[in-house]
Amino acid sequence: MDIYLIRHTSVDVPENVCYGQTDVPLKNTFEEEAMLVKQKLQDISFDAVYTSPLSRCTKLADYCGYPSAVRDDRLKEISFGAWEMLSYEQIIRLLKQKPHMEGGSVDDALHVPATDGESVADLHVRVSSFLDGIRVEDYRHVLVFAHGGVLAGAQVYAGLIQPKEAIKSPEPYGGIVRISL
Repeated sequence: MDIYLIRHTSVDVPENVCYGQTDVPLKNTFEEEAMLVKQKLQDISFDAVYTSPLSRCTKLADYCGYPSAVRDDRLKEISFGAWEMLSYEQIIRLLKQKPHMEGGSVDDALHVPATDGESVADLHVRVSSFLDGIRVEDYRHVLVFAHGGVLAGAQVYAGLIQPKEAIKSPEPYGGIVRISL
């Protein structure tokens, strides 16, 4: 089974702001970005199509011709809890107030959840649950509209990258990752 995972298009959020599961607007370049995604999909027939329920994904799914894509909460971006819509600088200041997070290593980010949110490991459990569920289906091609964290989690699941690599460089907006299960 081939699973094509697409990251939503560019969001209209200031740079270096952590937006996670907040339902943020898309940039006014949406249509041109979405057209490029749609063109890359035109020669593939999909047995099943899924999307995160957040509007930045459902809007892209609709534009690409999949308005009835199955919405699945497991495909939401990582929950940054109390850190949603804060700048990375603000988050770093908050982390320095927690003795166990002094230094803020990659290992901390993998296993320590955001305040009232999830850790990267929690996100990977959610993504794995989704992939375990579709893996048993008799599909050849599956399309998924999701987020950078979900795409990274799927790559970890498929053994393409290590968890530490997953948080370093997300797929670009409108990017497509293909995994085979």
